[in-house]
Amino acid sequence: MANNMNISTDESALLAFKSRISTIDPSNVLIKNWSVSTPVCVWIGVTCGLRHQRVTALDISSMNLGGNIPSQLGNLSFLVSINLSINYFYGSLPRELIQLRRLQIIDFRFNSFSGQISSWFGFLQNLQLLNLRNNSFTGFIPSSLSNISTLQDLDLSFNPLQGKIPEEIGNLHNLKTLKLQYNRLTGLIPLTIFNISTLENLAFTGNNLSGNLPVDTCRGLPRIKGLSLSLNELDGEIPSNISECSQLQFLSLSFNKFRGSIPSEIGRIRTLQILYLGSNDLSGAIPPELGNLENLVELSIGDNFLIGSIPASIFNISSLLYINVARCNLSGNLDLLFLGYRLPNLEELSLDGNNFHGRIPNSIANSSKLTRIYLFHNNFISESPELSFITSFTKCRYLINLSFGDNPLNGILPVSVGNLSTSLQYLYAYNCDLLGSIPKEIGNLSSLIALSLFGNQLTGSIPTSVVDLQKLQGLFLDSNKITGSIPDTLCELCNLNGLLLFQNLITGAIPDCIGNITTLRTLNIDANRLTSSIPASLWLQNYLLELNLSSNFLSGSLPQQIGNLKVAIIIDLSVNRFSGSIPSTIGHLQSLSDLSLAHNTLQGSIPESMGKLVSMERLDLSYNNLSGNIPKSFEALRYLTYLDVSFNDLSGEVPSGGPFKNFSSQSFISNEGLCGDPIYGLPPCHTTGPKRRNLKLRVVFSLLGITVLITIAMALAYAVGRYRRKNLVENTTNFALGTTLRVSYYALMQATQGYSENHLLGSGSFGSVYRGTLNDGRDVAVKVFDLQNQNAFRSFDVECEVLRNLRHRNLCKVISTCSNQDFKALVLEYMSNGSLEKWLYSDDFLLDILQRINIMIDVACALEYLHYGYST
Repeated sequence: MANNMNISTDESALLAFKSRISTIDPSNVLIKNWSVSTPVCVWIGVTCGLRHQRVTALDISSMNLGGNIPSQLGNLSFLVSINLSINYFYGSLPRELIQLRRLQIIDFRFNSFSGQISSWFGFLQNLQLLNLRNNSFTGFIPSSLSNISTLQDLDLSFNPLQGKIPEEIGNLHNLKTLKLQYNRLTGLIPLTIFNISTLENLAFTGNNLSGNLPVDTCRGLPRIKGLSLSLNELDGEIPSNISECSQLQFLSLSFNKFRGSIPSEIGRIRTLQILYLGSNDLSGAIPPELGNLENLVELSIGDNFLIGSIPASIFNISSLLYINVARCNLSGNLDLLFLGYRLPNLEELSLDGNNFHGRIPNSIANSSKLTRIYLFHNNFISESPELSFITSFTKCRYLINLSFGDNPLNGILPVSVGNLSTSLQYLYAYNCDLLGSIPKEIGNLSSLIALSLFGNQLTGSIPTSVVDLQKLQGLFLDSNKITGSIPDTLCELCNLNGLLLFQNLITGAIPDCIGNITTLRTLNIDANRLTSSIPASLWLQNYLLELNLSSNFLSGSLPQQIGNLKVAIIIDLSVNRFSGSIPSTIGHLQSLSDLSLAHNTLQGSIPESMGKLVSMERLDLSYNNLSGNIPKSFEALRYLTYLDVSFNDLSGEVPSGGPFKNFSSQSFISNEGLCGDPIYGLPPCHTTGPKRRNLKLRVVFSLLGITVLITIAMALAYAVGRYRRKNLVENTTNFALGTTLRVSYYALMQATQGYSENHLLGSGSFGSVYRGTLNDGRDVAVKVFDLQNQNAFRSFDVECEVLRNLRHRNLCKVISTCSNQDFKALVLEYMSNGSLEKWLYSDDFLLDILQRINIMIDVACALEYLHYGYST
């Protein structure tokens, strides 16, 4: 009965688990099978022990199940193995699993479990395998895992774990596999790990670990078979005693910062099958001892700073499937080294980005299983016009990728190119100085996905046989000397994604059927000799990302349908003969970042809708006949870094907000009607609009009023003058009668402190005026005549005569005179408010319009009065 209760406990636990499970399996096998109508021990994925009839194993891996784990699962007290791998389970692991003390295997890999890896795992003393890879566990690796002395396999890879690797992990003396790949671990690799003598596989790839490898790395790892430390920040030299890892099969130290040379001692590890040392800072020559690795399958030492050539011994390792020595600055003539028949199993050869010279060895084709050959960016040449290596590569019937671009071959693409493997998907022969025309046999390569022949000197027309390349996605024939027209057969390439024909000598019209290529994303046919207008079907390319038709002879107007190119990022229609106005629908192109319509004959205004081009970074409308204003809506284009509207007929004020703060005068030159901020090299704007027109009217009426007032003032002055001339005798007082003060020369000297410059009020053509204070405290102005000037004598006499007979409120009063043979001066009333000049012209003194008119009237009267005095 106790057994029934125990098995009932297991049944309840599994039914609780079932209630949490969701499935994307339409057959619902597990949901239907786990039923109380059948014994637990026959349920799918359930195994029971013979002795106690209790559940000992649960394996429901790869069943497309989801949900979370209930706490009741901890009641399966006889459970030895649980495998939930490759499903969609999520959530954190319940603490009740600590009760499963018999557990030896936990395999939860490839799910979506989250939360921290709990420390209670350390209480599962019988655990041998713990695999939590490819989940979403966070936090740190618990040091308590070191308490599981029985643990043999620990895999926590592909989780966003962080922090350092616990030193205590080195206490797991039965550990065979330790994988912590692709986490966010930092710090040094604990030295204790290199003393786990049972360790066979150590993988820390894809973290941020740093520091050097210990000198005796392999001394404590006699059984190690796999050592993977790629994609970290490890530096220093690769330990030379790495050869003590005598059972090593997999060594990956790529994508670190290791320096120094490649240890020749690696050549002693005869068991080595995989050697990855690429993307480091290694230098020196490739040790020829690597040729002793008779079991080597993959060799990758590319992206380093190596010198010399490839040792001939490397080409004797018949087991090699993969060789990568790309971008290492290697050199030499491979034609003398490479004997392909000694590499019968080779599938991939990467020699690109070096300085190899001589001809491309025909013997490469003896490795007839080759699928990928990368020879680009070297200095290979062709010793004859025919590229014979292409003919030799026809033996490679599994070839998928052939790339020999960026070599000075200076040859003709042979007809045999059409005999290359029908499995060929990528053919790259760019920048090779290829001559002649494209053979029509190119159409035989029916599996071709990309054909790149740009940057050559190819002539002739595009062969119509390209229609047979129905899988073609990229056709790159730009920067050649191709002539003729664009064949209509191109429109039948229903998978074409990119068509680049720019910088050729192509003539004629763009095919009307171009819109039929609905997969087209990039169309660059600029810098040719195309004529006619853009076919209407082109504007139906709703998914076109880049369109460049510039530098042709295209004409006609831009239709409203341009607004259909809603996902376009770049449109360049510059240097053509387009006319008419810019369609307002261009504002629909919200993804557009670069637009050039420069050097056409477009007219009309810039559409206000262009202010909706929120992704715009570069806009060029220069050299057209555009008129009107620059839309103020352009101020909202916050990503705009380049604007050119020069050489148009634009007018009005240039906006100053938003991106306009960063533009220079070059953006706006040769637009006579533009005005705005001086930083643009433009004249200031005259005010416009209703309010400003009213201001103009007010200014005009004010000026008219002032003119009338001045005219009235002059008339009054004239009338007053005539009246005063008539009554001059009655209204004047004899100067002598009004002068009772006598002032001596010395009194004036004392009053002006010796005619000090501190007392100087001003100077004229006949003398200077000083401020003085007489003995009675009275302030006066003393005008001293310069007797060195002969006219000064006459001026003194005239002034005395006139002022003796005249007195006027606007004329300065004469108090006294001082005259002898050597000195002549007038003593005048001191005007404390300064001169008239100061009040009229100084910025420090302001007069309103009425004050200025009164002054004009007074001056006019005084001048008229003075004139009368002189005339009489």
